[in-house]
Amino acid sequence: MRPLITLFTDFGTADGYVAEMKGVLYDLAPNVEVVDLSHDVPPQNVERARLAVARYWRRFPAPTVHLIIVDPGVGSERAALAVASEGRFLVGPDNGVLSPALLTSDAHAVKLAIPAHAAPTFHGRDVFAPAAAALARGVAIDSLGTPFGTPVIRRTPNAVRSPDGALMGEVIAIDRFGNLVTNLVTTGDHIVEFGRRRLPLRVTYNDVAPGTLVAMVGSSGLVEIALRDGDAAQTLGAEVGAPVTLRPL
Repeated sequence: MRPLITLFTDFGTADGYVAEMKGVLYDLAPNVEVVDLSHDVPPQNVERARLAVARYWRRFPAPTVHLIIVDPGVGSERAALAVASEGRFLVGPDNGVLSPALLTSDAHAVKLAIPAHAAPTFHGRDVFAPAAAALARGVAIDSLGTPFGTPVIRRTPNAVRSPDGALMGEVIAIDRFGNLVTNLVTTGDHIVEFGRRRLPLRVTYNDVAPGTLVAMVGSSGLVEIALRDGDAAQTLGAEVGAPVTLRPL
């Protein structure tokens, strides 16, 4: 099996930044297979990227190398990291985007050195891509830097149980379909409250008529609010952080 590097950025594909990184990867690891995951993360949106990383990083076989560049602090004093976790590797900035892999019991992070020639605005090409290529070639992670025990870790906020037994949560993300992804988890019969709207949990979008709001448990296991054949966020005027309540029937 060829070494595998996944590439996930907020660069888009119009300006050649992704192409430059791929050039470095193929130059330094000629046998590698590079898989484009997405380059459409909203610019500088570390939290949106973190949630996406949480969905996919374990789906790839060990020892996949995940190269993740959503880096609004590029060129600053933020650390550059390589992380080993559950047989996989993640390379990217120390701003919380690597949090899903840092939360495992065997996570090990090293701080990468910044070469003198590195462009302060493009560590993706000059720092992270060479490190990812080295890992794909089988280079030991500890040879790439120094142990780093204080990485930035972002966590999804926990829902809070109210005195009447309801779970008080919030919208943590809005996907490209306009679905509201919450931090609420349930396996039972509940009503989802958003503002004055009360939505019983359904199983699929097709359980309601077109143009109707619906609450369901999404593929990530989290409660979502959607609009059948439409955009729930736009219809509701909802934003990340908006309160959502899960109430037993």
